[in-house]
Amino acid sequence: MRFIGNIIEKMQRHPKRVVFPEGDEPRILQAARQFQALRLGVPILLGDAAKIHATAKDLNVPLENIRIINPATSEDLENFSNRLYRIRREKGLRLEEAREAMMQPNFYGAMMLAMHQADGLVSGVSHITGSVLRPLFQIVRAAPDIGAVSSCMVTEVEDTRLGEKGVLFMADCGVIPEPTVDQLADIAVSTARLAKHLLGVRPRVAMLSFSTKGSSAAHPSIGRMQAATAQARHKAAQLNVEADFDGEIQVDAALVPDIAIRKLHDSQVAGRANVLIFPDLNSGNIASKLIGLIGRANSYGQILLGLNRPAADCSRGSTAHDILGVAAIVGVQSTDYQKLYPGADKHLPGE
Repeated sequence: MRFIGNIIEKMQRHPKRVVFPEGDEPRILQAARQFQALRLGVPILLGDAAKIHATAKDLNVPLENIRIINPATSEDLENFSNRLYRIRREKGLRLEEAREAMMQPNFYGAMMLAMHQADGLVSGVSHITGSVLRPLFQIVRAAPDIGAVSSCMVTEVEDTRLGEKGVLFMADCGVIPEPTVDQLADIAVSTARLAKHLLGVRPRVAMLSFSTKGSSAAHPSIGRMQAATAQARHKAAQLNVEADFDGEIQVDAALVPDIAIRKLHDSQVAGRANVLIFPDLNSGNIASKLIGLIGRANSYGQILLGLNRPAADCSRGSTAHDILGVAAIVGVQSTDYQKLYPGADKHLPGE
């Protein structure tokens, strides 16, 4: 709660509009109510108004100062449909298909985000990852200096000796199944940027493996993490991202100073890592869920990295508190998004 409390305080100074495409989902309604009550800005719920009101009544959740939009009857439906058609017509999309897509809340929310009618988007509580990412990839698209859109889980553990006073940034835990060397470097740099933006400290990025500096027998995955480490350093220097990168390194050597001393020397990261980059989605997703279930950590994500506009794809196991934290992180990102991704968000979709 220390970390997310600070994030909430930051957002209270700069309230934002966050759109929630799953407007009739009970946990979304509870999170939206908390979002409004904490003066974080205006929550925007998408969906059938009658259903949203009925669910809110059952939960005893008041809807004052919460905006509700039904995409199917919205005054922006035709404009949004035409813009999606212009974006996708070369891919064979017909205008009537664009209109049908835009009546779906995730597509409508992505267009609101791209058109600056919302400052951030949070979805995924009741939808699979593909149905959240597809509209964002098609409409919002990737930031210009990042080749890979990925995701990050921000985790707060009780042991403040770990990470940055108990806060760890873990990636990629939700998007790219088997990242290439180039993609791993992009993931590392994007996550370092987010860590610096939210924490205000120098990111210490550990490129994780089952080996520490060649301690295990040669394996292709070790070489990938070694190459990704070198490339991340190079890319960070090109983009003026101030961070330390080290790898390949085992997770205990990355986090525990006593173990780090025994396994390697002269590292700015070992034993002090606050950013953990996993070699693939299997390890990242499993680790992020284990730390939440077994370690009883507070986890907020998946925060999407490398998009032109801030968005998140929540786990379907998220609580209302988790969703509120994710919305606050997305909102704080939007306050100074150009610093995270210089050159992002310069053009409206369909223009």
